[in-house]
Amino acid sequence: MGSWSETIVFLLVAVYIVTSSPLIKEKEPGADWPKRNSVKQPWADQNTTDKVVEATPTEKDVIDDILGEEVPTELSDIILKAADLTKNDVEKVDYTGAQVWKVATNKTNIRVIISRLHRRNLLSTWGGSQSSIDVLVKPNALQNVTRVFKRENIYFDVVIDDLQQRINEENPPLDQNELELQDRRGHRMTWKQYHRLIDIHGFMDYLAKTYPSIVSVKTIGKSFEKRDLKVLRISDGKPTNKAVFIDGGFHAREWISPATVTFFINQFAENFDVESDDVKNIDWYFLPVVNPDGYEYTHNVDRLWRKNRRPGIPGRACLGTDLNRNFGYRWGGKGASNNPCSEIYRGSRAFSEPESKALSDFIKSSGANFTAYLTYHSYGQYILYPWGYDNAVPPDYQDLDSVGKNVAQTIQQTGGSEYSVGSSSGLLYPAAGGSDDWAKSQGIKYTYTIELSDTGRFGFVLPTTYIEPVARENLAGLRVLAKQVHKT
Repeated sequence: MGSWSETIVFLLVAVYIVTSSPLIKEKEPGADWPKRNSVKQPWADQNTTDKVVEATPTEKDVIDDILGEEVPTELSDIILKAADLTKNDVEKVDYTGAQVWKVATNKTNIRVIISRLHRRNLLSTWGGSQSSIDVLVKPNALQNVTRVFKRENIYFDVVIDDLQQRINEENPPLDQNELELQDRRGHRMTWKQYHRLIDIHGFMDYLAKTYPSIVSVKTIGKSFEKRDLKVLRISDGKPTNKAVFIDGGFHAREWISPATVTFFINQFAENFDVESDDVKNIDWYFLPVVNPDGYEYTHNVDRLWRKNRRPGIPGRACLGTDLNRNFGYRWGGKGASNNPCSEIYRGSRAFSEPESKALSDFIKSSGANFTAYLTYHSYGQYILYPWGYDNAVPPDYQDLDSVGKNVAQTIQQTGGSEYSVGSSSGLLYPAAGGSDDWAKSQGIKYTYTIELSDTGRFGFVLPTTYIEPVARENLAGLRVLAKQVHKT
């Protein structure tokens, strides 16, 4: 690699990773759990009675891992001291004056014009449908984009007139009553606030300790920045149970997704004894935050960051991979970019990212009988089934469509939200390398991507007052799916 003096500048790149992503030094799960005699875990080693707990990596471990070799202690100390000097210099991205517009796409050339403006870095795209698209227009580009739209007779509505103000109002601190309730409850999750990763993981560990006969937690891998990828399992241990895998937090900025998935966890764990047989006869697996590095980055630096935080091609300033373009079924096709600066960058190869690889390895190696896979995203209010890689559907698409419509109907009856149902590519747009297509390719029958609320009024910056209503109506929809899985 060359002499240490020649590589000192490269080594200091590690400062960025150490400072922007502080390690979560929580107690390792499993260190003091009650013994679980009534539930056999698929990952348990039948020939071993003592659990081996992996040590939490130190900051020096992170530097060593980045460089692929052990760094002398004195050099790592230099890097860490530099991190201490610079970590307070990282400022949050300010979106003051930025606007979100809903643009009608009734003319054939509109998406081409938007794509051209995007390449010029004048706007970025949010959500959309076949009839409209939401775009974020930067403050210094408002005049130019407005002029282009007027010249081309493109109709738009300003949905958010100051994005930073909306961000400031999105996640207010808890009031005193809620803070006191946290202390009595034994964990910090409230579903009246968007919580940090340490709260989510602490909540999962709390449930495993409180309900050891039905709840267990497993770290299935590490993110690029060495954060745990935690899966929680809820099961009564019956060998005849089918299994459902549910994840959230693929895209960092979609905060409503982990909040909804943890709401499901809480409802099933706290009320398992009174749940229906449809729920109790399923082994439930939950991975609330697939992209923990990106999720923490949205809290610390850039609220609208989407990808993970792995550095891209050496010498390029852009970093991060869209984890939902990184799965191995039809990887690299339509709707996925080979440009590391793109928000839909597919990665250097299929499963190049530790997060996507850990998820896929776990599902493939698990002894669970997975019959359904649900991945929760936002926004738009869609229930999408494969295929996403192209405008095609699997042979059993009528089953998927029928169940999806039953779920959507129940959601509307429960909370009033209207969800559209269809194939990912047919209802929205092609997007190859998605986790849903990959899960379907593994033989998991009921595979859906669910795009949660809303339809664009708030977009990714959904106020906390929406958390419980969104989660409750989707829980009702999940029960419909459970009934179908139970009788399949």
